[in-house]
Amino acid sequence: MSTSRITQAMILAAGKGTRLRPLTLETPKPLVEVAGQPLIVWHIKALQAAGITDITINASWLADKLMSTLGDGAQYGVKLHWSVEDDEPLETAGGIFQALQTAKLRDEPFILVNSDVWTTYDFTQLQDYTLGADQCAHLLLIDNPAHNSGGDFAINNGLASEQAVGDADKYTFAGISVMSPRLVDGLVSGQPAALAPLLKQAMLKFQITAEVIANNWVDVGTPERLTQVNEFIDSHGANDHLGA
Repeated sequence: MSTSRITQAMILAAGKGTRLRPLTLETPKPLVEVAGQPLIVWHIKALQAAGITDITINASWLADKLMSTLGDGAQYGVKLHWSVEDDEPLETAGGIFQALQTAKLRDEPFILVNSDVWTTYDFTQLQDYTLGADQCAHLLLIDNPAHNSGGDFAINNGLASEQAVGDADKYTFAGISVMSPRLVDGLVSGQPAALAPLLKQAMLKFQITAEVIANNWVDVGTPERLTQVNEFIDSHGANDHLGA
């Protein structure tokens, strides 16, 4: 079992953001602004505040705009590594695999974040998280929002599962996790691969743990939810990072 602190993260930013069109026709979804700054910058600043300054970002749709805006990360006090995919993204697991194959992402556990969520979660809570020898991932779950009322996964004795046992509730995956590179072992370079099937396979082997967080969280996937985030920040206030 590793005892070293987590020092790297990957932000998933290759999606086309079709549900946010027309905003995303000429602007990469991660650069859509929330309360005056790009959505992805909230994550970068939150990771930096937690001491995670080695960050890999995968990019595909309008990758040049994304890369030219964020650069090497120096303006945020981090080092950004870019894993550029073709016009058709490799999906979540495929993107992780490419980043590992090209040494953008080191072969050790990392914090994985979806670029299209906004939350007040403090990443320092994950920096000292240690994956067990047979553990492939630790997922953060939230109470189900209206657009995903059936949930994604249940928790049984700390282990994540696709099916709830007894009266257990199902929760929504928050798009934040601690991930082991082992989860994507065996994928084929250049071939798209989704993350959910790999997680479900590992759950059957009791290799995925999970916890429920109570922080504010929004999947900024539609114009309506983008408005919701901005209204929340306007009414509650927020600092320049997720742990506000």
